[in-house]
Amino acid sequence: MAELSTVARPYAKAAFEYALAAGDLAGWSAQLSTAAAVARQDVIKKVLASPAMTTDQQAQTFIDVCGDALNDKGQNFIRVLAKNKRLTLLPQIAVIFEAHKAAQEKSVDVELSTAFELDASAQQSLVQALSGKLQREVKVTAVVDKELLGGVLIRAGDLVIDGSVRGRLAKLAEAMNS
Repeated sequence: MAELSTVARPYAKAAFEYALAAGDLAGWSAQLSTAAAVARQDVIKKVLASPAMTTDQQAQTFIDVCGDALNDKGQNFIRVLAKNKRLTLLPQIAVIFEAHKAAQEKSVDVELSTAFELDASAQQSLVQALSGKLQREVKVTAVVDKELLGGVLIRAGDLVIDGSVRGRLAKLAEAMNS
């Protein structure tokens, strides 16, 4: 069976291209986020798996649950997904859409894990250094992780920079054991 992200990719790309052309990336991002959250609910999963319901009924039920979070174009997107039996792919579609959106906006979400809370100036210098390295606008989420002992662990998508004491100790132990 095909990888879910492979099947979801064309739908995400179509939604992204439409949102970009319409100048409504933020609106579509919000709609897909809501739809993905609804698709993750167990009750909705049962509705989507029910052979007793037609695809039109599934789409309408899904749209009703989403309420005012979907505009007319968003509702049409849900109907297309339902017709092609792809509503369960909404979480993957939303993730791929967000990746396209971040690439378009030249931004990246970064999780900054530190052993102790950083002051604003230290955090700002890290943001500036990361912006230069990644050549993107950096949006930071700071997290305090007491297990790090010291240093910092930076996650930006697939990129992980481990400058933590725990990470350095692990590398040292690995070097000593080889």
